[in-house]
Amino acid sequence: MSLTIEQRDTPTGPVLHLLGDLDYDQAPHLRRHLDTLLLRSDHCLLMNLSGLEFCDSSGITALLAAYRHARAADADFALTAVPPRTLRLLTLVGLDQVLTIHPHTDAHP
Repeated sequence: MSLTIEQRDTPTGPVLHLLGDLDYDQAPHLRRHLDTLLLRSDHCLLMNLSGLEFCDSSGITALLAAYRHARAADADFALTAVPPRTLRLLTLVGLDQVLTIHPHTDAHP
């Protein structure tokens, strides 16, 4: 399944809603989208994963690229509505200790 990225710009920063698969084939799509994002230090890049069907190690690497992109701009970064399988993967590799993860889609700093 392909990846669709819906972007909504808010006063506190962009919200990216990911729909579909974030895998080896689709991760470059997210990376290219990140290259177009302009972030400021008062922003938070929020990634809503409620529509994510599948995420593999390439997808996790792409999420880390998003985190690094935000941090390079001194912006905050958070994941929201992470599906259980993806949350389990993030927990297994210890990223739940590094990334801010909100359980609901309405979370935004």
